[in-house]
Amino acid sequence: MRTQILETVDEAVADIEDGATVLVGGFGLAGMPFDLLDGLIRQGAKDLTIVSNNAGNGELGLAALLKAGRVRKVLCSFPRQSDSYVFDELYRAGRVELEVVPQGNLAERMRAAGAGIGAFFCPTAVGTPLAEDKEERTIDGRRYVLEYPIRGDYALIAAHMSDQMGNLVYRKTARNFGPVMATAATTVLAQVSQVVPTGSLDPEAVVTPSVYVDRVVQVAAQQHLVTGAR
Repeated sequence: MRTQILETVDEAVADIEDGATVLVGGFGLAGMPFDLLDGLIRQGAKDLTIVSNNAGNGELGLAALLKAGRVRKVLCSFPRQSDSYVFDELYRAGRVELEVVPQGNLAERMRAAGAGIGAFFCPTAVGTPLAEDKEERTIDGRRYVLEYPIRGDYALIAAHMSDQMGNLVYRKTARNFGPVMATAATTVLAQVSQVVPTGSLDPEAVVTPSVYVDRVVQVAAQQHLVTGAR
């Protein structure tokens, strides 16, 4: 199906249902799809499972979704940092579940979902609590644990530009998890700073082809800063 170029964020997130698994791009604040997350808060979906690198910063973006009480479970690599107090308080109160996934495993498990790989053996986490109850195998004298793909019902990602077909290019480190998440979700929503005519993008610069992108919405460029205020 052809990529939809939508007028508003609210249109893009309108059909995200309660209980959905949502992959959220970003590494800290870099590449975080703030506008899509704000739209998801307005939309009202709840009991969400969120897959992201970390568990939110301050009270913006993913942290705002958590604060609104819409998240049931978080899968991430880095749940605690100085400004992750929203998640920390919810977790300590037993109001949100957590599955910690090593960062390389997080990326590879999503890549496996996009590539149609059923499972893979990885040495990361061997001998730690993260490997408990997982199948283990010794290969060439080294211990590995079996990891399964992470698939999303939706992926919310931020890119720099899209053409009218939905081909995406990213800006520097804001690229991070966006490309791999775009391959691992059933429906992919991308917010971009600019939509340009088809043919305007250098094909060699396109990172996420339109075949992986379902909806694109142009948003105003914004600076998102986290302060110490609570």
